[in-house]
Amino acid sequence: MPRVLVLAVLAGLFALSLRAMASAPVYGPMLEGFDYPFELQTLDLHSQRQNLRMRYMDVRPAQPNGRVLVLLHGKNFCGATWEDLARAMSDAGYRVVIPDQIGFCKSDKPGRYQYSLHQLAANTHALTQALGLERIVLGGHSMGGMLAMRYALMYPQQLERLVLINPIGLEDWHAKGVPYRTPDEWFARELKTTAEGIRRYQQATYYDGQWKPEYDRWVEMLAGMYAGDGRETVAWHQALTAEMLTTQPVIHEIDRLRVPTTLLIGEKDNTALGKDAAPPEIAKTLGDYPRLAREAAARIPDATLVLFDDLGHSPHVQAPERFHRELLRQLAAD
Repeated sequence: MPRVLVLAVLAGLFALSLRAMASAPVYGPMLEGFDYPFELQTLDLHSQRQNLRMRYMDVRPAQPNGRVLVLLHGKNFCGATWEDLARAMSDAGYRVVIPDQIGFCKSDKPGRYQYSLHQLAANTHALTQALGLERIVLGGHSMGGMLAMRYALMYPQQLERLVLINPIGLEDWHAKGVPYRTPDEWFARELKTTAEGIRRYQQATYYDGQWKPEYDRWVEMLAGMYAGDGRETVAWHQALTAEMLTTQPVIHEIDRLRVPTTLLIGEKDNTALGKDAAPPEIAKTLGDYPRLAREAAARIPDATLVLFDDLGHSPHVQAPERFHRELLRQLAAD
């Protein structure tokens, strides 16, 4: 190819890149400008000597079946990510409540906060109490699954069923040899977040190397919070919650779960926080979801394991219709 033509092609690609960067969405630290699929409501929460706003969606069905599903998002997700599942469950008669946790997405990100799974569970319980929800099905994905397990240990009397969708924390990463990262080290790492980096990671981990145009919305949602003036605020809270997840394993307590539990697991998942810092011989053993899911199901006293052998970390996003059918089938058995 002639040198002039090569330069012209490179110039064109550079121009396209600049236009893409210029048109990329820029959201604030509370996802200002990103539309949620259902009306947002606010719980005024007094926590750790401060008044905070916890945002949530409360999706009411046209023909209620009397059951309530509370859905907890993952660390790299927001309440909006539940849109398809919320519509399917609402159509089936479920009331669906979807909070954004404090420190995430549309909810407040306080200047000082001691994050723990216990605290986030208590915040979520405060929401259910404010809404008068005496009995719920609790579902959690990724970090939300880890949080849902903690909630089930703290408030078992409220749960009619626990639904875990590729939860993280099915292994104790530090005990297996993953080095500890301080919040400052996590913060430095989070500041390097880019849309392209998010896309590469999600394609490899969430979707088993596949990609569909509809996934771009979730990349833009996450990257948009890092792109604006609130970049450091978002990165700091992401750092604090990453440290929380790696230092507060729930896996050692799952034998104490006394709630009927369904695990819905995409077997192509390989998620393990901090794996990139572990020695190669240890890193390759982490995030083995086919093994971890079976081990967890064997330890939970009343567990049902559903495996999707061709799906990754986000089976409800990757194959929504199939996932919805299976979840409804599982809940219909109760």
